[in-house]
Amino acid sequence: MTTTAGTGGGSRNLVLAAMIFAVSMTFIDQTIVSIAVPDIQRELGLSNTGVQWAVNAYLLTLAAFFAYGGRLADTAGHRKVVVIGVLVFASASLLCGLTPKGGVAQAWIVIFRAVQGVGGAMMFPAALGIVVQTFALRERGRALALFFGIAGGLTAIGPILGGYLTEWTWRAIFWVNIPVAVVALVLISLSKPVTEHRPARMDYRGLALIAAGVTLSVFGFQQAEIWGWGNPGIGLTIAAGVLLLAAFVLVELRTEEPLMQVRIFRIRAFRTENAVLGIAMLTFIPVFFFISEYAQISLGKTASEAGEYLLYFFVGFVIASQIGGRMLDRGGAKRPVVLGCALSAVGFALWAARVTDPVLRSGGFRRGHPHRAVLHGRGHGTGRGGGFPRPSVGTPARTCRGRGRTAGADHALSPRPPARAAV
Repeated sequence: MTTTAGTGGGSRNLVLAAMIFAVSMTFIDQTIVSIAVPDIQRELGLSNTGVQWAVNAYLLTLAAFFAYGGRLADTAGHRKVVVIGVLVFASASLLCGLTPKGGVAQAWIVIFRAVQGVGGAMMFPAALGIVVQTFALRERGRALALFFGIAGGLTAIGPILGGYLTEWTWRAIFWVNIPVAVVALVLISLSKPVTEHRPARMDYRGLALIAAGVTLSVFGFQQAEIWGWGNPGIGLTIAAGVLLLAAFVLVELRTEEPLMQVRIFRIRAFRTENAVLGIAMLTFIPVFFFISEYAQISLGKTASEAGEYLLYFFVGFVIASQIGGRMLDRGGAKRPVVLGCALSAVGFALWAARVTDPVLRSGGFRRGHPHRAVLHGRGHGTGRGGGFPRPSVGTPARTCRGRGRTAGADHALSPRPPARAAV
Protein backbone atom coordinates (compact mmCIF):
# COMPACT_ATOMS: atom_id res chain seq x y z
CA MET A 1 0.00 0.00 0.00
CA THR A 2 1.21 3.50 -0.87
CA THR A 3 0.21 6.37 1.40
CA THR A 4 0.95 10.08 1.58
CA ALA A 5 0.69 11.64 5.01
CA GLY A 6 -2.23 13.89 5.91
CA THR A 7 -2.01 17.65 5.88
CA GLY A 8 -2.77 20.50 8.24
CA GLY A 9 -6.11 22.21 8.79
CA GLY A 10 -5.63 24.92 6.17
CA SER A 11 -4.46 22.40 3.60
CA ARG A 12 -7.37 20.10 4.47
CA ASN A 13 -9.80 22.88 3.66
CA LEU A 14 -8.04 23.46 0.34
CA VAL A 15 -8.33 19.74 -0.42
CA LEU A 16 -12.04 19.93 0.38
CA ALA A 17 -12.45 22.93 -1.94
CA ALA A 18 -10.65 21.09 -4.74
CA MET A 19 -12.88 18.04 -4.41
CA ILE A 20 -16.02 20.19 -4.27
CA PHE A 21 -15.12 21.94 -7.53
CA ALA A 22 -14.36 18.60 -9.16
CA VAL A 23 -17.64 16.90 -8.27
CA SER A 24 -19.73 20.05 -8.77
CA MET A 25 -19.61 19.36 -12.51
CA THR A 26 -21.40 16.05 -11.99
CA PHE A 27 -24.05 17.76 -9.86
CA ILE A 28 -24.50 20.68 -12.25
CA ASP A 29 -25.00 18.38 -15.22
CA GLN A 30 -27.86 16.59 -13.49
CA THR A 31 -29.91 19.81 -13.53
CA ILE A 32 -28.55 22.18 -16.15
CA VAL A 33 -29.26 19.85 -19.09
CA SER A 34 -32.90 19.40 -18.08
CA ILE A 35 -33.49 23.14 -18.48
CA ALA A 36 -32.18 23.04 -22.07
CA VAL A 37 -34.04 19.90 -23.19
CA PRO A 38 -36.71 21.70 -25.27
CA ASP A 39 -34.08 23.79 -27.09
CA ILE A 40 -31.80 20.80 -27.70
CA GLN A 41 -34.69 18.77 -29.07
CA ARG A 42 -35.87 21.61 -31.30
CA GLU A 43 -32.48 22.54 -32.79
CA LEU A 44 -31.15 19.02 -33.29
CA GLY A 45 -34.47 17.48 -34.29
CA LEU A 46 -34.33 14.75 -31.66
CA SER A 47 -37.23 12.42 -31.02
CA ASN A 48 -38.80 12.27 -27.55
CA THR A 49 -36.92 9.03 -26.89
CA GLY A 50 -33.72 10.53 -28.27
CA VAL A 51 -33.83 13.50 -25.93
CA GLN A 52 -34.53 11.18 -22.98
CA TRP A 53 -31.43 9.20 -23.94
CA ALA A 54 -29.44 12.46 -24.06
CA VAL A 55 -30.35 12.86 -20.38
CA ASN A 56 -30.21 9.19 -19.36
CA ALA A 57 -27.00 8.21 -21.17
CA TYR A 58 -25.10 10.25 -18.59
CA LEU A 59 -26.90 8.68 -15.64
CA LEU A 60 -26.62 5.20 -17.13
CA THR A 61 -22.85 5.18 -17.56
CA LEU A 62 -22.47 6.98 -14.23
CA ALA A 63 -24.31 4.07 -12.63
CA ALA A 64 -22.62 1.32 -14.63
CA PHE A 65 -19.06 2.51 -13.97
CA PHE A 66 -19.36 3.92 -10.45
CA ALA A 67 -18.07 0.76 -8.81
CA TYR A 68 -15.24 0.67 -11.35
CA GLY A 69 -14.31 4.25 -10.48
CA GLY A 70 -14.17 3.47 -6.77
CA ARG A 71 -12.09 0.34 -7.32
CA LEU A 72 -9.76 2.14 -9.72
CA ALA A 73 -9.19 4.84 -7.10
CA ASP A 74 -8.28 2.16 -4.55
CA THR A 75 -5.72 0.55 -6.85
CA ALA A 76 -4.31 3.44 -8.91
CA GLY A 77 -4.56 6.31 -6.44
CA HIS A 78 -7.39 8.70 -5.67
CA ARG A 79 -5.69 11.88 -6.81
CA LYS A 80 -4.70 10.41 -10.18
CA VAL A 81 -8.21 9.09 -10.81
CA VAL A 82 -9.82 12.42 -9.88
CA VAL A 83 -7.56 14.26 -12.34
CA ILE A 84 -8.27 11.77 -15.13
CA GLY A 85 -11.99 11.94 -14.39
CA VAL A 86 -11.98 15.75 -14.55
CA LEU A 87 -10.15 15.69 -17.90
CA VAL A 88 -12.52 13.07 -19.37
CA PHE A 89 -15.58 14.96 -18.15
CA ALA A 90 -14.39 18.33 -19.46
CA SER A 91 -13.41 16.89 -22.85
CA ALA A 92 -16.79 15.19 -23.25
CA SER A 93 -18.52 18.43 -22.25
CA LEU A 94 -16.67 20.29 -24.99
CA LEU A 95 -17.72 17.70 -27.57
CA CYS A 96 -21.35 17.71 -26.39
CA GLY A 97 -21.40 21.45 -27.01
CA LEU A 98 -20.02 20.86 -30.51
CA THR A 99 -22.82 18.45 -31.50
CA PRO A 100 -23.44 18.94 -35.26
CA LYS A 101 -26.90 19.23 -36.75
CA GLY A 102 -28.20 16.53 -39.05
CA GLY A 103 -28.41 12.77 -39.00
CA VAL A 104 -25.47 12.24 -36.65
CA ALA A 105 -26.75 14.64 -33.97
CA GLN A 106 -28.61 12.10 -31.84
CA ALA A 107 -25.82 9.52 -31.81
CA TRP A 108 -23.19 12.21 -31.20
CA ILE A 109 -24.79 13.81 -28.15
CA VAL A 110 -25.83 10.48 -26.61
CA ILE A 111 -22.31 9.03 -27.00
CA PHE A 112 -20.54 11.99 -25.45
CA ARG A 113 -23.12 12.31 -22.69
CA ALA A 114 -22.25 8.68 -21.93
CA VAL A 115 -18.54 9.59 -21.87
CA GLN A 116 -19.38 12.37 -19.41
CA GLY A 117 -20.91 9.71 -17.18
CA VAL A 118 -17.72 7.64 -17.31
CA GLY A 119 -15.71 10.70 -16.28
CA GLY A 120 -18.10 11.40 -13.43
CA ALA A 121 -17.97 7.76 -12.30
CA MET A 122 -14.18 8.01 -12.05
CA MET A 123 -14.16 11.43 -10.42
CA PHE A 124 -16.87 11.24 -7.77
CA PRO A 125 -15.95 8.15 -5.69
CA ALA A 126 -12.25 9.07 -5.82
CA ALA A 127 -13.00 12.62 -4.65
CA LEU A 128 -15.21 11.47 -1.80
CA GLY A 129 -12.59 8.89 -0.85
CA ILE A 130 -10.05 11.72 -0.55
CA VAL A 131 -12.39 13.71 1.71
CA VAL A 132 -12.98 10.68 3.94
CA GLN A 133 -9.22 10.04 4.23
CA THR A 134 -8.31 13.68 4.81
CA PHE A 135 -10.61 14.38 7.76
CA ALA A 136 -10.58 12.58 11.10
CA LEU A 137 -13.74 10.76 12.17
CA ARG A 138 -14.82 13.52 14.57
CA GLU A 139 -14.63 16.09 11.74
CA ARG A 140 -15.91 13.90 8.94
CA GLY A 141 -19.61 14.60 9.31
CA ARG A 142 -19.06 18.35 9.05
CA ALA A 143 -16.65 17.94 6.12
CA LEU A 144 -19.05 15.69 4.23
CA ALA A 145 -21.94 18.06 4.96
CA LEU A 146 -19.89 20.86 3.41
CA PHE A 147 -18.91 18.58 0.53
CA PHE A 148 -22.52 17.78 -0.35
CA GLY A 149 -24.01 21.08 0.78
CA ILE A 150 -21.68 23.35 -1.18
CA ALA A 151 -21.79 21.02 -4.17
CA GLY A 152 -25.57 21.25 -3.88
CA GLY A 153 -25.25 25.02 -3.72
CA LEU A 154 -23.19 24.99 -6.90
CA THR A 155 -25.83 22.70 -8.36
CA ALA A 156 -28.33 25.42 -7.58
CA ILE A 157 -26.52 27.53 -10.14
CA GLY A 158 -27.42 24.88 -12.72
CA PRO A 159 -31.09 25.75 -13.29
CA ILE A 160 -30.67 29.53 -13.19
CA LEU A 161 -27.39 29.60 -15.13
CA GLY A 162 -28.71 27.00 -17.54
CA GLY A 163 -31.77 29.12 -18.16
CA TYR A 164 -29.83 32.22 -19.10
CA LEU A 165 -27.20 30.33 -21.09
CA THR A 166 -29.91 28.49 -23.02
CA GLU A 167 -31.42 31.81 -24.09
CA TRP A 168 -28.04 32.51 -25.70
CA THR A 169 -27.27 28.97 -26.89
CA TRP A 170 -27.91 25.58 -25.32
CA ARG A 171 -24.35 24.57 -26.24
CA ALA A 172 -23.01 26.83 -23.49
CA ILE A 173 -24.53 24.60 -20.81
CA PHE A 174 -21.85 22.04 -21.63
CA TRP A 175 -19.01 24.50 -22.18
CA VAL A 176 -19.54 26.01 -18.71
CA ASN A 177 -17.95 22.84 -17.28
CA ILE A 178 -14.59 23.73 -18.80
CA PRO A 179 -13.69 26.70 -16.52
CA VAL A 180 -14.97 24.70 -13.52
CA ALA A 181 -12.63 21.86 -14.50
CA VAL A 182 -9.70 24.27 -14.80
CA VAL A 183 -10.34 25.63 -11.29
CA ALA A 184 -10.60 22.08 -9.93
CA LEU A 185 -7.29 21.05 -11.51
CA VAL A 186 -5.52 24.16 -10.19
CA LEU A 187 -6.82 23.54 -6.65
CA ILE A 188 -5.80 19.87 -6.82
CA SER A 189 -2.31 20.91 -7.88
CA LEU A 190 -2.05 23.42 -5.03
CA SER A 191 -3.55 21.26 -2.28
CA LYS A 192 -1.75 17.98 -3.12
CA PRO A 193 -4.47 15.83 -1.49
CA VAL A 194 -3.65 12.73 0.51
CA THR A 195 -3.52 9.56 -1.55
CA GLU A 196 -3.77 5.95 -0.44
CA HIS A 197 -3.80 3.04 -2.82
CA ARG A 198 -2.92 -0.61 -3.06
CA PRO A 199 -1.94 -2.02 -6.48
CA ALA A 200 -4.15 -4.99 -7.33
CA ARG A 201 -5.75 -6.70 -10.28
CA MET A 202 -8.92 -5.17 -11.68
CA ASP A 203 -12.03 -7.36 -11.52
CA TYR A 204 -13.00 -7.05 -15.19
CA ARG A 205 -15.48 -9.91 -14.97
CA GLY A 206 -17.39 -8.09 -12.26
CA LEU A 207 -17.18 -4.83 -14.23
CA ALA A 208 -18.66 -6.48 -17.33
CA LEU A 209 -21.51 -8.04 -15.34
CA ILE A 210 -22.56 -4.89 -13.49
CA ALA A 211 -22.22 -2.67 -16.57
CA ALA A 212 -24.29 -5.05 -18.71
CA GLY A 213 -26.84 -5.64 -15.94
CA VAL A 214 -27.47 -1.96 -15.27
CA THR A 215 -27.54 -1.13 -18.99
CA LEU A 216 -30.06 -3.83 -19.90
CA SER A 217 -32.31 -3.05 -16.92
CA VAL A 218 -32.48 0.68 -17.68
CA PHE A 219 -32.70 0.07 -21.44
CA GLY A 220 -35.76 -2.11 -20.91
CA PHE A 221 -37.60 0.57 -18.96
CA GLN A 222 -36.51 3.27 -21.40
CA GLN A 223 -37.66 1.38 -24.51
CA ALA A 224 -41.02 0.42 -23.02
CA GLU A 225 -42.39 3.74 -24.28
CA ILE A 226 -41.51 2.76 -27.87
CA TRP A 227 -42.02 -1.00 -27.90
CA GLY A 228 -44.90 -1.04 -25.42
CA TRP A 229 -45.10 -3.02 -22.18
CA GLY A 230 -46.89 -5.80 -24.04
CA ASN A 231 -43.81 -6.48 -26.15
CA PRO A 232 -42.07 -9.61 -24.79
CA GLY A 233 -38.71 -8.00 -25.53
CA ILE A 234 -39.23 -5.52 -22.68
CA GLY A 235 -39.71 -8.20 -20.04
CA LEU A 236 -36.84 -10.28 -21.42
CA THR A 237 -34.47 -7.29 -21.46
CA ILE A 238 -35.26 -6.27 -17.90
CA ALA A 239 -35.10 -9.88 -16.70
CA ALA A 240 -31.73 -10.36 -18.38
CA GLY A 241 -30.42 -7.25 -16.64
CA VAL A 242 -31.63 -8.45 -13.24
CA LEU A 243 -30.09 -11.91 -13.80
CA LEU A 244 -26.74 -10.35 -14.74
CA LEU A 245 -26.82 -8.24 -11.57
CA ALA A 246 -27.56 -11.36 -9.53
CA ALA A 247 -24.64 -13.11 -11.25
CA PHE A 248 -22.48 -10.10 -10.38
CA VAL A 249 -23.24 -10.54 -6.68
CA LEU A 250 -22.38 -14.26 -6.82
CA VAL A 251 -19.13 -13.60 -8.67
CA GLU A 252 -18.09 -10.86 -6.23
CA LEU A 253 -18.65 -13.16 -3.26
CA ARG A 254 -16.18 -15.65 -4.78
CA THR A 255 -13.57 -13.16 -6.00
CA GLU A 256 -10.48 -12.50 -3.91
CA GLU A 257 -10.15 -8.88 -5.09
CA PRO A 258 -13.75 -7.94 -5.96
CA LEU A 259 -14.88 -4.83 -7.76
CA MET A 260 -17.36 -4.22 -4.95
CA GLN A 261 -17.35 -5.46 -1.37
CA VAL A 262 -20.89 -6.86 -1.41
CA ARG A 263 -20.42 -8.39 2.04
CA ILE A 264 -20.84 -4.90 3.46
CA PHE A 265 -24.56 -5.39 2.86
CA ARG A 266 -24.55 -7.65 5.90
CA ILE A 267 -24.53 -4.43 7.92
CA ARG A 268 -28.17 -3.61 8.62
CA ALA A 269 -27.68 0.16 8.62
CA PHE A 270 -25.94 -0.07 5.26
CA ARG A 271 -28.84 -2.02 3.73
CA THR A 272 -31.30 0.51 5.11
CA GLU A 273 -29.42 3.50 3.76
CA ASN A 274 -29.31 1.88 0.32
CA ALA A 275 -33.08 1.53 0.31
CA VAL A 276 -33.60 5.11 1.48
CA LEU A 277 -31.14 6.62 -0.98
CA GLY A 278 -32.43 4.52 -3.85
CA ILE A 279 -36.03 5.59 -3.25
CA ALA A 280 -34.91 9.21 -2.96
CA MET A 281 -33.17 9.08 -6.32
CA LEU A 282 -36.30 7.73 -8.00
CA THR A 283 -37.65 11.26 -7.67
CA PHE A 284 -34.56 13.46 -7.42
CA ILE A 285 -33.61 13.74 -11.12
CA PRO A 286 -37.12 13.42 -12.64
CA VAL A 287 -38.14 16.53 -10.70
CA PHE A 288 -35.77 18.66 -12.77
CA PHE A 289 -36.60 17.03 -16.09
CA PHE A 290 -40.38 17.13 -15.85
CA ILE A 291 -40.76 20.49 -14.06
CA SER A 292 -38.55 22.08 -16.71
CA GLU A 293 -40.54 20.45 -19.53
CA TYR A 294 -43.85 21.43 -17.93
CA ALA A 295 -42.86 25.06 -17.34
CA GLN A 296 -41.49 25.64 -20.82
CA ILE A 297 -43.77 23.52 -23.01
CA SER A 298 -47.11 23.54 -21.16
CA LEU A 299 -46.95 27.00 -19.59
CA GLY A 300 -44.84 28.74 -22.21
CA LYS A 301 -42.21 30.01 -19.77
CA THR A 302 -38.66 30.84 -20.77
CA ALA A 303 -35.74 28.64 -19.77
CA SER A 304 -34.54 31.25 -17.27
CA GLU A 305 -37.99 31.43 -15.60
CA ALA A 306 -38.07 27.64 -15.25
CA GLY A 307 -34.56 27.77 -13.82
CA GLU A 308 -35.53 30.36 -11.22
CA TYR A 309 -38.36 28.16 -9.99
CA LEU A 310 -36.07 25.16 -9.59
CA LEU A 311 -33.58 27.35 -7.75
CA TYR A 312 -35.86 27.40 -4.71
CA PHE A 313 -35.37 23.66 -4.33
CA PHE A 314 -31.71 24.26 -3.54
CA VAL A 315 -32.33 27.03 -1.01
CA GLY A 316 -33.68 24.42 1.36
CA PHE A 317 -31.16 21.79 0.23
CA VAL A 318 -28.07 23.84 1.10
CA ILE A 319 -29.37 25.04 4.48
CA ALA A 320 -30.66 21.65 5.58
CA SER A 321 -27.50 19.79 4.54
CA GLN A 322 -25.51 21.80 7.08
CA ILE A 323 -28.06 21.12 9.82
CA GLY A 324 -28.12 17.45 8.88
CA GLY A 325 -24.33 17.24 9.05
CA ARG A 326 -24.28 18.55 12.61
CA MET A 327 -27.09 16.19 13.59
CA LEU A 328 -25.07 13.31 12.11
CA ASP A 329 -22.00 14.20 14.17
CA ARG A 330 -24.03 14.54 17.38
CA GLY A 331 -26.34 11.57 17.19
CA GLY A 332 -25.90 9.46 14.07
CA ALA A 333 -27.78 9.26 10.79
CA LYS A 334 -31.25 8.13 11.91
CA ARG A 335 -32.71 11.50 12.93
CA PRO A 336 -31.60 13.54 9.89
CA VAL A 337 -32.67 10.77 7.50
CA VAL A 338 -36.15 10.34 9.03
CA LEU A 339 -36.69 14.09 9.32
CA GLY A 340 -35.39 14.66 5.80
CA CYS A 341 -37.70 12.03 4.31
CA ALA A 342 -40.70 13.50 6.15
CA LEU A 343 -39.97 17.04 4.97
CA SER A 344 -39.37 15.80 1.44
CA ALA A 345 -42.76 14.07 1.44
CA VAL A 346 -44.42 17.30 2.58
CA GLY A 347 -42.63 19.21 -0.18
CA PHE A 348 -43.82 16.72 -2.79
CA ALA A 349 -47.38 17.00 -1.51
CA LEU A 350 -47.22 20.77 -1.90
CA TRP A 351 -45.82 20.45 -5.39
CA ALA A 352 -48.44 17.91 -6.39
CA ALA A 353 -51.19 20.23 -5.19
CA ARG A 354 -49.77 23.49 -6.56
CA VAL A 355 -47.47 22.90 -9.49
CA THR A 356 -50.25 23.59 -12.01
CA ASP A 357 -51.56 26.71 -10.28
CA PRO A 358 -50.44 30.34 -10.79
CA VAL A 359 -47.09 29.84 -9.04
CA LEU A 360 -45.71 28.88 -12.44
CA ARG A 361 -48.53 30.02 -14.69
CA SER A 362 -48.33 33.65 -13.59
CA GLY A 363 -44.59 33.61 -12.91
CA GLY A 364 -45.23 34.14 -9.20
CA PHE A 365 -41.54 33.89 -8.34
CA ARG A 366 -40.94 37.03 -10.43
CA ARG A 367 -44.17 38.96 -10.10
CA GLY A 368 -44.75 39.63 -6.47
CA HIS A 369 -45.43 36.13 -5.11
CA PRO A 370 -41.97 34.71 -4.34
CA HIS A 371 -43.14 33.34 -0.99
CA ARG A 372 -45.41 30.85 -2.78
CA ALA A 373 -42.63 29.54 -4.96
CA VAL A 374 -40.32 29.30 -1.96
CA LEU A 375 -42.92 27.33 -0.02
CA HIS A 376 -43.51 24.81 -2.78
CA GLY A 377 -39.94 24.26 -3.90
CA ARG A 378 -38.15 24.69 -0.61
CA GLY A 379 -40.11 22.10 1.35
CA HIS A 380 -38.90 19.31 -0.90
CA GLY A 381 -35.39 20.74 -1.10
CA THR A 382 -35.14 21.01 2.68
CA GLY A 383 -36.11 17.36 3.03
CA ARG A 384 -33.51 16.32 0.48
CA GLY A 385 -30.80 18.46 2.03
CA GLY A 386 -31.45 17.04 5.47
CA GLY A 387 -31.73 13.42 4.42
CA PHE A 388 -30.22 12.87 0.99
CA PRO A 389 -26.48 13.22 1.77
CA ARG A 390 -26.72 11.49 5.10
CA PRO A 391 -27.24 7.89 4.00
CA SER A 392 -24.31 8.00 1.65
CA VAL A 393 -21.87 9.28 4.24
CA GLY A 394 -23.00 7.92 7.58
CA THR A 395 -22.52 4.19 7.69
CA PRO A 396 -19.39 3.64 5.59
CA ALA A 397 -17.52 6.41 7.30
CA ARG A 398 -18.38 5.05 10.73
CA THR A 399 -18.52 1.28 10.34
CA CYS A 400 -15.93 0.38 7.70
CA ARG A 401 -12.26 -0.15 8.41
CA GLY A 402 -9.24 -0.43 6.13
CA ARG A 403 -10.53 -0.46 2.61
CA GLY A 404 -13.79 0.95 3.91
CA ARG A 405 -12.03 4.27 4.12
CA THR A 406 -11.30 4.21 0.40
CA ALA A 407 -13.70 4.88 -2.42
CA GLY A 408 -14.38 1.24 -3.23
CA ALA A 409 -16.07 0.51 0.09
CA ASP A 410 -17.53 3.95 0.57
CA HIS A 411 -19.30 3.60 -2.77
CA ALA A 412 -20.50 0.04 -2.74
CA LEU A 413 -23.96 1.59 -2.59
CA SER A 414 -23.45 4.12 -5.35
CA PRO A 415 -24.42 2.41 -8.63
CA ARG A 416 -28.06 2.07 -7.67
CA PRO A 417 -29.10 5.72 -7.14
CA PRO A 418 -28.02 6.93 -10.61
CA ALA A 419 -29.61 3.86 -12.19
CA ARG A 420 -32.88 4.53 -10.41
CA ALA A 421 -32.72 8.17 -11.45
CA ALA A 422 -32.32 7.04 -15.06
CA VAL A 423 -35.35 4.77 -14.74
